[in-house]
Amino acid sequence: LNGFQFRRIYFTYDYTISEQFSTRFRLESQTQVGVNSTLFLVFIKDAFLKWKDIFDGSNLIFGIQPPPGFDVTEDYWGYRALEKTIMDLRAITSSRDFGVTLKGRLNSGGTINYWLMYGNGLTLDTESDKYKRAYAHIDLKPTENIRATIYGDYRFKADKSFSSIPDENFNNDALTTNVFLSYRVPKNFSVGVESFLQNTSNDVVQLDDDVYTVSNRKALGFSAFGWYRFSELLTGVGRYDYFDPNISGDFKGDSRNYFILGLSFILHEKVSITPNILLETYEQPVNGVTIDPSLTGRITFYYEFL
Repeated sequence: LNGFQFRRIYFTYDYTISEQFSTRFRLESQTQVGVNSTLFLVFIKDAFLKWKDIFDGSNLIFGIQPPPGFDVTEDYWGYRALEKTIMDLRAITSSRDFGVTLKGRLNSGGTINYWLMYGNGLTLDTESDKYKRAYAHIDLKPTENIRATIYGDYRFKADKSFSSIPDENFNNDALTTNVFLSYRVPKNFSVGVESFLQNTSNDVVQLDDDVYTVSNRKALGFSAFGWYRFSELLTGVGRYDYFDPNISGDFKGDSRNYFILGLSFILHEKVSITPNILLETYEQPVNGVTIDPSLTGRITFYYEFL
């Protein structure tokens, strides 16, 4: 497969109503199917109202907006044009939700910050049930160069049933936790690591000694990344991800390793060209089927217009 593709296009309009109120409206467009598709999916990415300093040091935000799952991580990774961060890439949490947020500082120096959100938990789908998602995030800035975050969310879900176990329903709620640590010297280099664990209750049924048993699904991920600016023109970037969709029970052969390597030529602060390669390797399934590694070579053009 080869060709040209717009991976992502943003069109954003920010409007300041007053010193206390501001809004954002953003559209996103993506190629819907394959690199050669002429059909683009356009949707509302952001549509929110921010109420600044609803009380001292805290803002209230209502509407379609980013949850706190990977906002800081994406900033320190710095190469969203190459790939999403791991929790976004593996659909552990969505980049957008419709809800209400309260975020701000917990101390006068702004070195400890919080972010709380309560939303539909359905990305941008129409809400059709009573189940929601609650998010919490602590952001630590002990020094100018060091950043750490602790994140968790709880997704309330409808009970789950299995055809092999009739007349029983099981709680299917999901708890996600994440930690992130980074060190960055602006305009010189950045390194970061993060890990997440998502536990979905009673999500798997297995046949064990002629008896069906129900167990939790535990997804585990780890990501390490970095970039280094060799000169005003050239930056090297690299990343490694490990992802296992279920580490519990006897599930084997479903983990994968993901590598990104690239050289970014910075032609302007808003224009860059980055030749890069993506390599994904797969744990071999226990049934003897082999899965070849996936290798993709790309030249990524990134630009901003205001």
